[in-house]
Amino acid sequence: MWSGPRNLSTALLRAWENRRDTWVVDEPLYGFYLQATGKDHPGRDAVIAAQPTDWRMVAERLSTERCGDRAVFYQKHMAHHLLPQVGRDWIDALDNCFLIRDPRAVVASYVKTRETVGLDDLGYEVQAELFARERRRTGRVPPVIDAADVLADPRAVLTALCRRLDLPFDEGMLSWPAGRRDSDGVWAPHWYEAVWRSTGFARPRAEAATLPAALGPLAAAAEPYYRRLAEHRITG
Repeated sequence: MWSGPRNLSTALLRAWENRRDTWVVDEPLYGFYLQATGKDHPGRDAVIAAQPTDWRMVAERLSTERCGDRAVFYQKHMAHHLLPQVGRDWIDALDNCFLIRDPRAVVASYVKTRETVGLDDLGYEVQAELFARERRRTGRVPPVIDAADVLADPRAVLTALCRRLDLPFDEGMLSWPAGRRDSDGVWAPHWYEAVWRSTGFARPRAEAATLPAALGPLAAAAEPYYRRLAEHRITG
């Protein structure tokens, strides 16, 4: 699942981890990304220490690893972690799906925890690149879900997503126990407090995101990439 930050990605990770046939991994390219870019994210040193920083090692695991008799390997990826120097061929071994969210909502949420943000922090460009690549490779439109649609009707959207992946829907995807998970990345204390309190998908907010005027151009720059995928989103 190729997502961006502030996109409901960790709640969706919980949903898939709660399936009986699934094991998961949380942002496996994060350590590589931080070392390669030098970006100063919360817990940077701990993340780099906890994960391989050679993308080739990570890609080998992601494209070949198995976990006993569990049939589904759910990978939560931040699309912007896939830097240009990372080869793409290993991705062909995966069923690639896309989680998107309106850029205004993403930017408004992002700046609550980070002072500065650029287009390359949000992953929209890479999502569009991977979407086009997957469509060419398979001859089919890859599955796309929008965070707003998931919150509005999680059962319908997740059932439709499972159908697209030739998987049965599992009722366990709709709720989970509160608290931490062993699968959470070491960065979780900086980002996952709300998810730790959750036991399911939150109700959608009625009000629109409030975005400072200075950040309007950034959301506008992301909009074309978002729209390119949104026209194919699964709604149920």
